[in-house]
Amino acid sequence: MTTEEMLAKDYMTKDVVSVEIPSSRDDVLRILKRTGISGVPVVKGDQLIGIVTRKDILHNAEENQIALLMSSEPLTIRPNATLSEAAQIMTDCNIRRLPVVDGEKLVGLLSVSDLVSAVAKINDKREIRDRFVHKQTFAIWEETPLPVVGRIMELAEVDAMPILNSENKLTGIISERDLIRCSRIEDDVQTSDFSTGTDDDEWTWESIRDNHTISYGISKVELPNRPVKDVMVTKVISVPNNAEISDCALKMKRGRVDQMPIIDNDQRLSGMLFDRDVITALYESE
Repeated sequence: MTTEEMLAKDYMTKDVVSVEIPSSRDDVLRILKRTGISGVPVVKGDQLIGIVTRKDILHNAEENQIALLMSSEPLTIRPNATLSEAAQIMTDCNIRRLPVVDGEKLVGLLSVSDLVSAVAKINDKREIRDRFVHKQTFAIWEETPLPVVGRIMELAEVDAMPILNSENKLTGIISERDLIRCSRIEDDVQTSDFSTGTDDDEWTWESIRDNHTISYGISKVELPNRPVKDVMVTKVISVPNNAEISDCALKMKRGRVDQMPIIDNDQRLSGMLFDRDVITALYESE
């Protein structure tokens, strides 16, 4: 089967996990923790109105309203679209999922992992070092606190990072999925002072203004202040840089991972292979 014969309707997830308006951030967070998925469509009835991702929650820690967290009018695809089209859209727009719609009705969800499964089937013999390896690789020290790790990943715009020890040896990997899994909801009470006097009232001195203090609650997502080595994945699936792209896709599928470190002959980190790089095999010719 060629990539042009591979259609979204044959690879999409039909039993879509979604949330319905009105829902809260906490509802979505529970779903992400339970399922390990990277994003949840937001629906009203059977009509798609938005999507909320792990990034939306991690990067907007104090926002609790789904309507403000979600990306409204997300990119979608039709059931008869080819996987080549889907892969091109996901790569160009840097997204991890495409809702599949028939008219305005949500009928499925096509994710990067679905496309990785397709790459595993096409028997592409190209070696990853030729064009697929992500050579701009960011790594962090295993003692780095989790809140700092989250901020570094946000600034570097990556979904996962390899972890090194003091000897520069690869000891693990941390992903957004791991950060969501160990995140927690923290409730806090903050105060704000205000005065009923105005600067236009010349006779209203600061000392006799009516001063008031209001208290209000804030609920936000926080990462515990622990070293990343406490929550990182230590059983790392890695590949050499001469591995074939379809073999790598199969490893990703079986290991249920979104990325794999590239290891040189000395077992040192030399790069990263991300699932978004793998799916380019569906539209880039040999």
